[in-house]
Amino acid sequence: MFVDSHAHLEMPQFEEDLPEVLERAREAGVEAVLSCGTNLRSSKRALEIAEQYQGVFAAAGIHPHDARECTQEGLAVLRSLCSHPKVVAVGEMGLDFYRNLCPREVQIQAFRSQIRVARDLGKPIVVHDRDAHGLVLRILQEEEAKEVGGVLHCFSGDVSMAKRCLDMGMYISIPGSITFRNATLLRNVLLHVPMDRMLLETDSPFLAPVPFRGRRNEPSYLRYTAERLAKTLKTPLEEVARSTRNNALELLGIRLPND
Repeated sequence: MFVDSHAHLEMPQFEEDLPEVLERAREAGVEAVLSCGTNLRSSKRALEIAEQYQGVFAAAGIHPHDARECTQEGLAVLRSLCSHPKVVAVGEMGLDFYRNLCPREVQIQAFRSQIRVARDLGKPIVVHDRDAHGLVLRILQEEEAKEVGGVLHCFSGDVSMAKRCLDMGMYISIPGSITFRNATLLRNVLLHVPMDRMLLETDSPFLAPVPFRGRRNEPSYLRYTAERLAKTLKTPLEEVARSTRNNALELLGIRLPND
């Protein structure tokens, strides 16, 4: 059994067939999915889906692309969303210095503010980091994110960064890109990460693994990521599934019916 620790079921790509998507996920052994909001509107939608479907949970947050929403009023709405029991994490938050759709200072302040919300509520964080490794690490340390822990989603750093994240109590999340031919760096990094600190994710509808690359991704494809990780680590698939599942449930504080 698997847990998809990061998906975007709230996005328009799933509007027409979400029930079928979730049924395929169950058939593929995915028993829980974390749907991560990227702004206030999508976070509300993620919560609506989590309330409607068993095995779906929500994270509420403001992505760096939408960091301008992180006003006092926006943070009040976010705090209210994150107080709901089905919202098990705060995020997706962080820094994106690749696209720079928001001014960097606005991104930085939004990131810091959301870590503080998470610490106040005692919930883990979901971190987006693109071309901002050093500053992400510094902010995590300065804002004492270790107090609540969290996950670096779609991890793209090197071994040194992975070790610093682990030292701060963070998990490393592995997307479908591990199956790509040019993902040698990521696969090498994972040889230095303990399995009890790894999570699996799809980042649906993005980053579909081989052999579905270029198509809409969905939680049922998580197994292909797990199989590639098992091959990389030379570890049985069952062990990868069990460990990453338990890690996700522990981090997010989730209890499933079969546990």
